[in-house]
Amino acid sequence: MSKVWLITGSSKGFGRAFTEAALERGDRVAATARDTSTLADLAERYGDAILPLTLDVTDRDAAFRAVSSAHETFGRLDVVINNAGYGLFGTVEEITEQQLRDQLEVNLFGVLHVTQAVLPIMREQGSGHIIQVSSIGGLVAFPNLGGYHASKWALEALSDSLAQEVAGFGINVTIVEPTGFDTDWSTASAVFADPLPQYAPLHEGMAAQRATTTQPKPVGFGDAILAVVDAETPPRRVFFGESATQIVPHILNQRLTDLAEWNSVSRLAEGK
Repeated sequence: MSKVWLITGSSKGFGRAFTEAALERGDRVAATARDTSTLADLAERYGDAILPLTLDVTDRDAAFRAVSSAHETFGRLDVVINNAGYGLFGTVEEITEQQLRDQLEVNLFGVLHVTQAVLPIMREQGSGHIIQVSSIGGLVAFPNLGGYHASKWALEALSDSLAQEVAGFGINVTIVEPTGFDTDWSTASAVFADPLPQYAPLHEGMAAQRATTTQPKPVGFGDAILAVVDAETPPRRVFFGESATQIVPHILNQRLTDLAEWNSVSRLAEGK
């Protein structure tokens, strides 16, 4: 049975790959973008199977209208992918309060808006699959990305709670955690704080590291997302990108080691 999808941020990058994968196999997609002209080629190729919708996810009312339009057009919503987002680069001292607020508005509150809009529909259906595009940066943190990490760590917690809350309604929640890929996420789509000279060595070191790192292209994202949505029991979390399977466990294991080392202080807090 074909599925009906709603995908935010469909114009490029991961969202574009998800949209094309669904359409190519005969599913129908409500594809949102801030500028729907970027979806014109898909509309020409797939006709009524795609519903382009203009959406800035930070506009709560617009998110509810877009979800309503998708539901009215296709009659149901089986898969919803909260993909819209961007990266904020800068040390904690460098980023402005407004930059952080803007980051949270898109990466966290934008997801909240769409999720709250689709839940009544999925509850009524008794089925549905919400996919939250997070990052390995939702599990671990690196320098110069504190604001971005804050948004993704918050998204992870929100989604973990959500999964437990809606399981009884037949709704699945999956958190997709990509590693670094060759997209414009860290270039044209990113926001950069004004650098402080005190952090020049850090920025120079990270730039040098990036220059020697070759990131893979997301050529398999379509197949990967289809494997997730077609699974009889979808995962709560899944990495996209093999390097995440090496980076994240190492950091989490170190965290557990640190906690165990300081277990005496944990007991001291209970007066033991």
